[in-house]
Amino acid sequence: MSRFAVTNTRVFTGTHIADASVVVVEDGTIAAVGHQVPEGVEKLDGGGGTLLPGLIDAHTHTDEDGLRTALRFGVTTELDMMSVPDVMDPVRKKVQTEFDLADVRTASWGLAHPDGHPHQLRRGLDDPVWPTATVPSEAPAFVEGRLSEGAGYIKIMVEDGTAFGTSLPVVPPEVVAATVEAAHERGVMALVHTLSAAAARVAVEAGADGVTHLHYDEVISDDLITRMREQGMFVITTLAVTASGASDGAGPRLAADLRVASRLNAAWRDNLGREFAWNAHLPNALRSVGLLHAAGVEVLAGTDAAHLGAPGLAHGASLHDELRLLEAGGLSPVEALTAATRRTADRFGLTDRGRIEPGASADLVLVDGDPTSQLSSTLNTRAVWRRGHRLAPADVTGGHDA
Repeated sequence: MSRFAVTNTRVFTGTHIADASVVVVEDGTIAAVGHQVPEGVEKLDGGGGTLLPGLIDAHTHTDEDGLRTALRFGVTTELDMMSVPDVMDPVRKKVQTEFDLADVRTASWGLAHPDGHPHQLRRGLDDPVWPTATVPSEAPAFVEGRLSEGAGYIKIMVEDGTAFGTSLPVVPPEVVAATVEAAHERGVMALVHTLSAAAARVAVEAGADGVTHLHYDEVISDDLITRMREQGMFVITTLAVTASGASDGAGPRLAADLRVASRLNAAWRDNLGREFAWNAHLPNALRSVGLLHAAGVEVLAGTDAAHLGAPGLAHGASLHDELRLLEAGGLSPVEALTAATRRTADRFGLTDRGRIEPGASADLVLVDGDPTSQLSSTLNTRAVWRRGHRLAPADVTGGHDA
């Protein structure tokens, strides 16, 4: 039996600082949280730092390289929001037995108009024909198909192309609503891509569980906030990609941070150091974060980190900047951390993670300092464990110049 205890540490449970200084792990599971180390258990000195639950990025488009990069930054789970099953399936199998990359859940194919977003971005990628639904009666089969591919939730695209300076056909509202209904009949969540207020309203009218972006074309309206709160919806903020779209300089600043640059290879450093620059409006999004949070609508931390070629973002690293942006939008450091741990885990039914408590998976991040008072301390990573397996120290401390 593998047993160890992290001692001399501040313990953030996913919601608060616990009255504890020791976390005991047995065979990949947290066995105890307190002040005592059982006899014969290996002690790992936390150096007075803070032990956090593994972070969860609630919106990515990932692959093996992305998951491996994410784990170096303490992101132990990514929620993939659209992928090609033939690419994702072997990765999902690999994460069950290899612990040097983050765990992943996926939506598999997203529901998109056959001529709509994101097809205009994927030309030349040799995708197979995407499954879709063009009328409401086809929605149940679409949902069933995704579940047969291992999807944990359903993703629906509502994107008219305005954000990209073009015009694109969209999934009709009645098909969106039928797909949400079909997902709920199968007991899974339905999430909607929304970069505009109009798209967010379609999602609300359809009864979606959440939206995978916080729109930025205008500050969110009071009536939309009210509807979201009444329906129990959540919002995945993706402020990191909005900042890149707004040419805010967030990615280049993050890439210049030695705590980040040392853990990225040259290609990812370059990717992070560039910007999307599509005229997004970050102040609108930050104002909306504060309004949603104040009204009691749950916000979840997600970045939209994708593959190389999506500038201004890098798996793992960008989630730390998402936390910074959440704080800029009005959340406290503790609230921002909860948005990247316990709150996201609970919303997605991942009750074995996002928390430090007995019985939870030992997905853990040890950092120097106290991120509950100084949020940027999350990048002061000392150690990362996924299911009790410690990531190689060189991966955490840096030196990835390949």
